[in-house]
Amino acid sequence: VQLVESGGGLVQPGGSLRLSCAASGFAFSSYAMRWYRQAPGKERELVATSLSAGISTDYADSVKGRFTISRDNAKNTMYLQMNSLNADDTAVYYCNAWILGKGYWGQGTQVTVSS
Repeated sequence: VQLVESGGGLVQPGGSLRLSCAASGFAFSSYAMRWYRQAPGKERELVATSLSAGISTDYADSVKGRFTISRDNAKNTMYLQMNSLNADDTAVYYCNAWILGKGYWGQGTQVTVSS
């Protein structure tokens, strides 16, 4: 199993970024996928969930209405569109899959929101 995030960077408050997570080594379309983030000095928190078909999604209250999780099962790729970013969104963002009771993580991608 391999998960590789990309798309992070430095963005001004109010700006947007789109993160990607390329998955391999498992039947991507059969599993729920999630985005987590971890800010300095804070615990890792769940940001968004996409169930296997991608129709059902769920979001942390802090990102509802601003972030959109999506997936392309044909490309084995998950996305996180992040709009109206603010300083509280600064964190390392990780994609995650739970497969047969084991959690798999990517290496993370840094998102920094600053003027």
